[in-house]
Amino acid sequence: MSKIDALIAEMCPDGVEYRSLQKICKIETGKLNANAAIENGKYLFFTTAKEPSRIDQYRWDTEALLIAGNANIGSVKYYIGKFEAYQRTYVLTDFNSSVSVKFLYYLLSNNLKMYLDSHKNEAAMVYIVLSTLHEFKIPLPPLPVQQEIVRILDNFTELTAELTAELTARKKQYEYYRDELLTAGNDVQTVLLGEVCVKTSNIRWKDTDGEYYYIDLTSVDRETNNIRPEQIITADNAPSRAQQIIQKNDVLFATTRPTLKRYCFVPEQYEGQICSTGYCVLRANPEIIIPKYLYYTITTENFNLYVENNQKGASYPAISDSEVKMYSFSVPSLDEQARIVAILDRFDALCNDLTSGIPAEIEARRKQYEYYRDKLLTFKEASA
Repeated sequence: MSKIDALIAEMCPDGVEYRSLQKICKIETGKLNANAAIENGKYLFFTTAKEPSRIDQYRWDTEALLIAGNANIGSVKYYIGKFEAYQRTYVLTDFNSSVSVKFLYYLLSNNLKMYLDSHKNEAAMVYIVLSTLHEFKIPLPPLPVQQEIVRILDNFTELTAELTAELTARKKQYEYYRDELLTAGNDVQTVLLGEVCVKTSNIRWKDTDGEYYYIDLTSVDRETNNIRPEQIITADNAPSRAQQIIQKNDVLFATTRPTLKRYCFVPEQYEGQICSTGYCVLRANPEIIIPKYLYYTITTENFNLYVENNQKGASYPAISDSEVKMYSFSVPSLDEQARIVAILDRFDALCNDLTSGIPAEIEARRKQYEYYRDKLLTFKEASA
């Protein structure tokens, strides 16, 4: 039996008392509009956005929990110090001595959104009403149990934060070496992107009755650069932009809002599938360039700056395929390309592979945290 199980068994043998949230803390909202934020303000300004803004005034100077009342509805933040809050942000303060604020934070972070899904107010937009928060029931085991739970969950949170910080540092290191390795050196030739690519083709829908995965602009994950198509199409339901036939080892680059960096390297399972004309399909000429070297080239800061300088349109910027293919860069020998690709593949796996490296460790810690969180924050209610 673990220490926490022993504590619960000893101190809560018959379950724990549940109290409504309004009985264990003060609940109020901010009074300011979101546009009250000031860049580089002295104090944190909590809105319903994921990250707090700044402001030059404060209303509270205390330990508090902040709950987003709309937008990221039910999102909970913990803070100690001087701060201000938006009018749709709920501010919890003046906590009863029977509750650990950090315990309450973990409990709300785990349980509140599920509760709100069945109690939210539907109007022009979804938001939390105060009475809903008032009635949210909180289990209150003895303080020693709460404190031990907080200690365990804090340890998991700190470990994950350390791994995330290490991953961020490795990604910066990877980006630096990627840009250095892909910069002109000895024995290179300068070419245009279009000069190292071969022609691609479009599908003739009238000549096929097959089914195809459709890769549209939302099918490529910007964080992982992986393809996750959600739609299977035929000649009968294909969108007008579903035209381009892709092959394994093609490089797709989204030309609509191109600075969002939506690109990917096509794996074997999507050989012969269809992508949107919103992508520029780059197919390497293997006599000149290794496909993966071509892929890494379009991930560089130089390429991103080129795209930014050559996109057209203010509200809905885009760059043409022909303009993408006018990008000029250096290509070394095929042997040197292979050496560079091998180095970058190892870096990429360390930074992005969910089956190995730091991301895999973060994912394992996240699952472990969720297991213990669910176990530690579930209590039987004591009978009246």
